[in-house]
Amino acid sequence: MLPGIDDGATDEADALAMARIAVDDGIQITACTPHIYPGMYENTGPAIREAVQRFQELLARNDIPLQLTYGADVHMTPDLVSGLKSGRILTLGGSRYFLFEPPHFVAPPRLEETVFDVMASGYHPVLTHPERLSWIESHYPTMQRIAHAGCWMQLTAGSITGRFGPRPKYWSERMLDEGLVHIVASDAHNVRKRSPQMAHARDLVAERLGEQAAIDMVLTRPKAVLEDATPSTLPATVAAAAPPPKRFQSIRQLFGAMPTR
Repeated sequence: MLPGIDDGATDEADALAMARIAVDDGIQITACTPHIYPGMYENTGPAIREAVQRFQELLARNDIPLQLTYGADVHMTPDLVSGLKSGRILTLGGSRYFLFEPPHFVAPPRLEETVFDVMASGYHPVLTHPERLSWIESHYPTMQRIAHAGCWMQLTAGSITGRFGPRPKYWSERMLDEGLVHIVASDAHNVRKRSPQMAHARDLVAERLGEQAAIDMVLTRPKAVLEDATPSTLPATVAAAAPPPKRFQSIRQLFGAMPTR
């Protein structure tokens, strides 16, 4: 949502329009999480915090009642832990939690090891949009293992609603049914195809897993992140009571021989 800092809002007008959409959708607090991606988006923790403060002031001048906090979409780098410790790489609101974005097109060979390393160092990764990774089908057991080991999984609202197509929707529903999902987020980038809207996805989760599970994904756990609550004190994830009728067991059954990348 921060204007001109990565592949999100292009300018202040775009950012303000996104903020108004978020408020109209019932969102009260938004985490501004631009990419920290060496070689592409050379953002740093101090620069992001400064940009968030400027944007909060801009919202106030325009009477938009949206509270901001800071963070970053963090990519895998050899100095991840040291970057978190120094503050160069941002956690969410200064908490132990941080958004962790693995490569989209290639499965990283040390994903599990990296997750365990950062958790052993006192940080808590929230893995972003696993349902949209091109390699999730061939490495789904990895997602299951790290989720059960404590890594949080965050789905994109548009994946649940079908905005990103049938494949991310399939994986979203499967992960929800298996009780692997901790948070649903907008992952908003603009006012058109990736707008900051959550209400429809929240309702779909409620239909699938119950009202309380949906509240926990969009309110309870996100609020706990801002309060830096210990993960073990929070509600456990909820799985579907029973598989939905005619449930496909794999994406290949759903799409046949259609390529999955």
